[in-house]
Amino acid sequence: MSGGMADERERAVFMKLEALKDIRAKVVAVERLRGRLAQEVEVVQAEEASLAEYRAEMELLLQEKMAHVEELRQIHADINAMESIIKSAEDLRNKSLEHARRLYDEYHPLKQEVSRIATQQLGHDLNLPNLAAEDDPVPPDFFEKAGVEWNMDHDDLRGGGLSLSSLSAMSAPPSFLQQPPPMKSCLSCHQQIHRNAPICPLCKAKSRSRNPKKPKKKD
Repeated sequence: MSGGMADERERAVFMKLEALKDIRAKVVAVERLRGRLAQEVEVVQAEEASLAEYRAEMELLLQEKMAHVEELRQIHADINAMESIIKSAEDLRNKSLEHARRLYDEYHPLKQEVSRIATQQLGHDLNLPNLAAEDDPVPPDFFEKAGVEWNMDHDDLRGGGLSLSSLSAMSAPPSFLQQPPPMKSCLSCHQQIHRNAPICPLCKAKSRSRNPKKPKKKD
């Protein structure tokens, strides 16, 4: 009887020892996992803080990029408006040039005829002021030089082939972006235009510089 109870106690002690051994192994595993888990949580928290800073910086960069894109859009709009003004001025110039050609075709032969008749019939030129060569209203080489068209397809005017779609896709770092152009307010429509624009591209009013060049003093 006593022997059986002793065996029973031994088995109980053995089971407890095995349980303690199993618990100890699992505690070691838990501590190992706890340490790794703490490290990963620390990395996540650190990267979350860094990501917040990166996103804020990216937002600032995108805002700066869009500001430059809008400035370039405005410059292109001003170029288009100025091209329309130049085209209208060229059309008016060409009409006046054609009228001048027709009038000159009548004026020049008639002037020569008056001079010829005066020389033949009166024996001398009348020397009328309006018939003198220096009083000719048409400057030398006027018709050869007038009517030269200005090339508006130059890369400098078209931004090297940039389009609005390409402007929207710009991703250059801010250090390589151009500085905003100097602007001024139109005295007529009060819109912002380029400082050196001679004519407002919006209302077509003449624009005066705020800092006109001072005339040079004569010696």
